[in-house]
Amino acid sequence: MSPIRVAGIGTGYFSRFHYDAWQRLDGSTLVGVCNRMASRAWDETGPIAGVPSFDSVDRLLDETEPDLVDIITPPDTHLDMIDACASRGIAMVCQKPFTPDLQTARHAVAIAEAAGVPLFVHENFRWQPWHREAKRLIDAGRLGPVHNITFRLRPGDGQGPDAYLDRQPYFRTMPRLLVHETAIHVIDTFRYLLGEIVGAVARLRRLNPAIAGEDAGLVLFDFANGAAGLFDGNRLIDHAAEDRRLTFGEMWIEGEQAVLRLDGDGGLHLRRHGRAAASPWPYALSKAGFGGDCVFAMYAHFLAHLSHGAPVENTGRDYLRNIEIEEAVYRSVDERRYVPL
Repeated sequence: MSPIRVAGIGTGYFSRFHYDAWQRLDGSTLVGVCNRMASRAWDETGPIAGVPSFDSVDRLLDETEPDLVDIITPPDTHLDMIDACASRGIAMVCQKPFTPDLQTARHAVAIAEAAGVPLFVHENFRWQPWHREAKRLIDAGRLGPVHNITFRLRPGDGQGPDAYLDRQPYFRTMPRLLVHETAIHVIDTFRYLLGEIVGAVARLRRLNPAIAGEDAGLVLFDFANGAAGLFDGNRLIDHAAEDRRLTFGEMWIEGEQAVLRLDGDGGLHLRRHGRAAASPWPYALSKAGFGGDCVFAMYAHFLAHLSHGAPVENTGRDYLRNIEIEEAVYRSVDERRYVPL
């Protein structure tokens, strides 16, 4: 089959991981990139070196005629980008945060579905290899019935008056930060690992006065199967890791037969019930790209779906549930109560 023709919109900090993955994947070819400033869309040393660059989305779409568009721009631009692609019948991947709010997200999904084009959400945490291995162990019954899951987010990048300026400066002005931008990853991962979330209660705080949104908080989740989840996030505190952006924190999955722990270096440790110590659990871990090469793994999954109809995760329709849960978290804070879903 002919390679899937991919065009990218956006050349900010995280786009390097998108373009690197597309350039390494068999079955795709990167045909163009777009930024409002054409000069910024040209990098002679990076993964878009030699790729045609455009300063107009319309020109990019019309002149390169892509099969798939990767939208890598801030959330408030996504609806217009989705509309432009859908009107041309082009499939798309859209970065998260998917849209600024739930109403806009529903509108975006409706646009794509009315046009009959695939819409995927770039939600990469569930594709991190430690989460795929944890899911395999849960499904194989190695942990027994799982009762608790905890993730402690500790990137340590949110301190001081210059927080986030070096990578993603728009974080500083987002009215909702910790949950909308970051914990949404954990919400999706929790659902991937343990199933549907049916309620939440939260406490959120802003610790750094230099930013607009919240940067610390605790969220308790109830799952349909009776399990409980805890997200404990603080962007000012770090955790023990050579690269604190590999896992962003540490995780515990506690079952009746065993507890699985994720450390900050991507290591998994299994402690069987009644044992005093945990043992390292070996699995395939890549240090390429971002987060265990999760972007590459996710894009390979999308290509398999587009090329020969393989089952697909991360659709826009399914992602709406994540945003409904996010909205329940913020409503819990505003109304100081438990919010069922």
